[in-house]
Amino acid sequence: MYAFLYLTIATAFRIIARNRLRAALTMLGIIIGVASVIAMASIGQGARALVQAQIATIGTNVIIVLPGTTTVGGVRAGQGAAVTLTVADALDLKKKVPLLLDTGWAKRDVLQIVSGNRNWNGPVNGISPSYLVIRDWSFAGGGPFTQADMDTAARVALLGRTVVENLFEPGEDPVGATIRIRNVPFTVVGVLAPKGQSAQGSDQDDIVFIPFTTAERKVVGTSFLGSVGALFASTVRPEDLPEAVERIREVLRGRHRLQPDQPDDFTIRTQVDIGKVQEGITATITNLLFAVASISLVVGGVGIMNILLVSVTERTREIGVRMAVGAKRGHILFQFLIEAITLSLFGGAAGILLGVLASKLATAVAGWPTVISGASILIAFCFSAAVGLFFGLYPANKASRLDPIEALRYE
Repeated sequence: MYAFLYLTIATAFRIIARNRLRAALTMLGIIIGVASVIAMASIGQGARALVQAQIATIGTNVIIVLPGTTTVGGVRAGQGAAVTLTVADALDLKKKVPLLLDTGWAKRDVLQIVSGNRNWNGPVNGISPSYLVIRDWSFAGGGPFTQADMDTAARVALLGRTVVENLFEPGEDPVGATIRIRNVPFTVVGVLAPKGQSAQGSDQDDIVFIPFTTAERKVVGTSFLGSVGALFASTVRPEDLPEAVERIREVLRGRHRLQPDQPDDFTIRTQVDIGKVQEGITATITNLLFAVASISLVVGGVGIMNILLVSVTERTREIGVRMAVGAKRGHILFQFLIEAITLSLFGGAAGILLGVLASKLATAVAGWPTVISGASILIAFCFSAAVGLFFGLYPANKASRLDPIEALRYE
């Protein structure tokens, strides 16, 4: 058996080597197919890893409460107009929901920020000191403002990297500098460490933080004292998030005096919820890319079948001779299947190298994040072998069914 297998494989190699150019062109479809699958899978997985990293910049086990209800399609009604959340809500949540590590709040507006003869339009957020802890903001220079700054409505500010780059000269230290927001002077006490792009595509470093009380009284204004644009909270463990969300809902519904038949006048989102939505979109795109790339493998399989059918015609007399000297139908079938699988495996190996190279080029040239996994390489390689087996079956079966006498007469 082993001798027969060895001779069959050796014969397959000899026949492929006899027609190198034809074999190379036959394998080209498989090479492109495998390379496409690996490249598309690596781009998709790279996008997924990027989304996960972006979700992580939100903070650790973060819960976000936004004003307004959710309608069909997840569109929040009343955004920017509904004022249903207050500082008192945040403080009460911290008292009544033991699962919460901390609570914070924020109010946002897009305003002009001026430094010397430079200006920049960007989001200005009035926040509580706890907001920085919940969102895991660290500092590249200086430090955060304090509760004392909050209590006295101090005119201090924290700047994101994008704001710094647009308001100050390269190498200039912003800490201690004075900026103006709505003609109100602020002293820069800290520069935030960069977080990059959010999962929604916005620049998280294009930000200015000032104490909430300062924003409320001197910059942003308010419809009524203590109203906020969003509440933030965090838990110690991610598994506590679902229970914490339910407790937050109960407390807020009670505080807002909502009847059982009335919908929530707020929307609760967790870091996990945001991650699931983004990863679902990424997974769909990845699967679509994988499906499109797989078509190339099928086309390569059709090429193998065509070449083997030509080979069967060319080697009809050879097949007749082999059958005349005792070769069984299974031997002929096995011979052509081995040739098909050999072409596929060689094409698969070359495709793996090309796919890895294409992924590296996508990262180097286009800047796309890519993650090359062993699983995607193994799947592509096995799929190429399966394509060779499937599309080689018809020509092999045709060869094995030839009549020996007719085959010997074939010219």
